Amino acid sequence: MSDQLLSVAKGAKGFMPEDEGQALYEAAFEAAVGVPGPLVEIGSYCGKSAVYVGAAAREAGRVLFSVDHHRGSEENQAGWEHYDPSIVDPDTGLIDTLPFFRKTISAAGLHDFVVPVVGDSITVAANWSTPLCFLFIDGGHGEEPAWNDYRSWSRKVAPGGTLAIHDVFENPADGGRPPYEIYREAISSREFEETSERGSLRILRRLG
Repeated sequence: MSDQLLSVAKGAKGFMPEDEGQALYEAAFEAAVGVPGPLVEIGSYCGKSAVYVGAAAREAGRVLFSVDHHRGSEENQAGWEHYDPSIVDPDTGLIDTLPFFRKTISAAGLHDFVVPVVGDSITVAANWSTPLCFLFIDGGHGEEPAWNDYRSWSRKVAPGGTLAIHDVFENPADGGRPPYEIYREAISSREFEETSERGSLRILRRLG
């Protein structure tokens, strides 16, 4: 990635460490040049991860579809650990990360390669039929949203394609369990094999 894109990613709101972002970029690029189909991320927030994956999509001549309702996950709501009042729309009193996402993608110059899909993950998945070369799951980390994202989208990864899951912590003291649980389910299903890890990021390949 260019220094300019790294600078944009660093400046965006979000919870993606730089080393994990770089690993995400590398995995996305490898998938995009090796397997047909678009890239999808579930959970856009303010666009930090979309810069890493979008940069890979651009270099491979592909497109990233970034799916999020932009009203914030449960951990982003008032009273929770990751609540940020600066992303609340003063007119509605609701979280609205879409303007921040658009600003990040604009600063990165990735308009033609990152397409925001504003909507509920399950609803979008139910109407999505194109096999994916790359899927990144980083939406809500509660039990219901995490499992819904996995069950709705993982089957859409093409053979040889890549599934990336963020915030996977083996030790419960380090973070919530649902991302770890869906990661373990992907492995135990024998439909995926792990290829690499970086921090809390796990990279898996869909078996043929």
